Amino acid sequence: MLNRIRTLISGHETKTQALPIPGALPYGHVSLFHWRPANGSVNFGDHLSQIVVSRVLGMRGLTLDDEVTRSARLLAIGSILHFARDGDVIWGAGVNGKVEESCFTAQGLDVRAVRGPLTEEFLRRRGMRVPPVYGDPGLLVRHLFAGRFRRTGEKPYVFVPNLHDLRLVVGDPRVVSPLAGWNTVIAEIVKARLVLASSLHGLVIAESFGIPARYVRLSETENLFKYKDYYYGTGRSDFRYANSIPEGLEMGGMPAIDFDPQTLLAAFPWDLWR
Repeated sequence: MLNRIRTLISGHETKTQALPIPGALPYGHVSLFHWRPANGSVNFGDHLSQIVVSRVLGMRGLTLDDEVTRSARLLAIGSILHFARDGDVIWGAGVNGKVEESCFTAQGLDVRAVRGPLTEEFLRRRGMRVPPVYGDPGLLVRHLFAGRFRRTGEKPYVFVPNLHDLRLVVGDPRVVSPLAGWNTVIAEIVKARLVLASSLHGLVIAESFGIPARYVRLSETENLFKYKDYYYGTGRSDFRYANSIPEGLEMGGMPAIDFDPQTLLAAFPWDLWR
């Protein structure tokens, strides 16, 4: 098991690995880009991009397989802007602070929303127009799947590790693996009265359901940029984290988020499907 986890983590370290598109459609369509480990596994937070975008489109009877008059590429959930190409459409994605800035080569992007103000600043410094719309689209899960996942509070807490940290907590019954199915991860999160996480989207999902959550920094693998970007974008400037699970339990959750789902939904690039 430990060797498998090491393999998965090694795959996650590939910074220039783009998600292959198996069976790419032979006609004009909107291609959704999201990061995926090179070994073919699925990481919860990144996979949420496909879940959320597909659900949003379904609200209007649309799909990612629809033929459109002009092909486009959409980047939604994830710290994936270094994968962006000229002309890509951005809806909620962010900058990855551990990737060299030279890896960001796009000269012009169609930005509809970004994860937070640090990503906005990064893009503006490069001369790009960025609307003042913040939010990780993972925050829409509660709204999009209303009634499917219900808070129960049956567990005092759960811990959702970042993929890099999974090896540090193997065997702990309170751990929710980011390698599980998206619905399984969410179903376990909503059982908790407090969510501790080094997975950004463990925090995002918990807070979208109104569950107190705290970032726990078990290792130095992840750059703080994405966490600050998310917290600042949801109205919290006092960013404080724990360095261990016991410390996280003592600190409890961060203040509640300031987020309006309708603002982010209104920024969705519906025009790509006209």
